[in-house]
Amino acid sequence: MSTPSLAALPIRRLTLRDLTACADLSEDRGWPREEHKWGLLLAAGKGFGIDDPEGGLVTACVVTEYGSWERTDLGAIGMVLVAERHARRGVGRRLMRHVVSTMGTTPLTLHATPNGLPLYEELGFKVTGRAEMVRGHFTPGGPESGVLTRAATAEDLPSVLRLDEEVFGVDRTPLITRLPAFADQLRVAEEDGRIIGYAAAWPNMDTHVVGPLIARDTETAQALITSLAARTERPLRTDIDTRHEDLLTWAKARGLASVTFNAVMTYGITVLPGDWTRRFAPLTVAAG
Repeated sequence: MSTPSLAALPIRRLTLRDLTACADLSEDRGWPREEHKWGLLLAAGKGFGIDDPEGGLVTACVVTEYGSWERTDLGAIGMVLVAERHARRGVGRRLMRHVVSTMGTTPLTLHATPNGLPLYEELGFKVTGRAEMVRGHFTPGGPESGVLTRAATAEDLPSVLRLDEEVFGVDRTPLITRLPAFADQLRVAEEDGRIIGYAAAWPNMDTHVVGPLIARDTETAQALITSLAARTERPLRTDIDTRHEDLLTWAKARGLASVTFNAVMTYGITVLPGDWTRRFAPLTVAAG
């Protein structure tokens, strides 16, 4: 029997049953397997992929939808991967066109690597910002912060959800409510009994990723990172909006080195909703 062409292979929805195949695809492209992150994205979002007749996946991606039960206000596209043996044959373009078509009029966002940028621009995505990934062992220092942080409790969840929606601009309840189980740490910053910021640290291979990082100001963001770092021996990794120059300078002074930059892109909107001045880092660039 002849092998069907890539153009004839059907695109299907992925589920948690495909987690190993997705991790294998990551590894095939030289990325970490990131099974913990794949598990969250496949549970909270919608996966799309094409099966390889010879086994595994030809390509995959995940869309995380935000908004009310009645309407999706924003979709974040991430983990767009094509197996090395099928690269540069148009299959990634086909998958992305399918996803964009499936999402209809819903505004979209993604973080693009330099390699992926030309494809996304071809599809109509526009660069609206940048994020810088920094990584390293955190070294505490400087004057002690006056910002109070503590471990989040179940009673904090409604306040965290309200703050997150206010800052992010759309409702992310299905994702944020998974944080207590997904993250190793979830901490809040508090002033006069009111939550003014929150951050999580979740395990990803040998690091702890800091995200989301939502804070009233840079000082609050610094206090949250410091409090997370004090409770882990792993290197920290986070993706900071480059407009937060003071936080990036501070993080680099404390041992976190620049790794790479990603372009923040949008489709159907010219600017992301919410308040970027309090949105310092995403949960993961794959989820916007």
